[in-house]
Amino acid sequence: MSKVMMVGEALVGEGNEVAHVDIVIGPKDGPVGQAFAASLVNQTDGFTSLLSLITPNLPAKPDTIMTNKVTIKGAKQAVQMFGPAQAAVARGVVDSVKEGVIPKDQVDDLCIIVGVFIHWEAEDTKKIYDYNYQATKEGIKRAMSGKPTIDEVLAQEATARHPFAEGAEG
Repeated sequence: MSKVMMVGEALVGEGNEVAHVDIVIGPKDGPVGQAFAASLVNQTDGFTSLLSLITPNLPAKPDTIMTNKVTIKGAKQAVQMFGPAQAAVARGVVDSVKEGVIPKDQVDDLCIIVGVFIHWEAEDTKKIYDYNYQATKEGIKRAMSGKPTIDEVLAQEATARHPFAEGAEG
């Protein structure tokens, strides 16, 4: 693994269950590994980092931490993060290894940090799972392949509009 940090992002779904993930992947002995360890020991009220587990006692590989991108404001939102979102991220990571997107021989050397958005009015746990699973896989694929390239960004930026900017962009 010659890259110190790879970055990916994906937005999948719609409504209050929309998934938007930010992903960093890198070697455990580099800056991503340092951020990984720091996020486990530096918890703050409303912002919880947790290992991404397929089920208790069976973590995703490469080691993956999830962080919430918005303040967790209640038990319902916390359960959505610790339940369907956590399972979706873990499965997305493991399936990325199965499919060869993350090389199996690098699994023990890499770690992943996934920022997860759970809307405070989300209701449908199946959609939370499905959207976060797909977003995790897409974000990992983009990170591992260096997508989008600068040429792709430059070719699209003039006409691209952020879906949540609500007409604010020129």
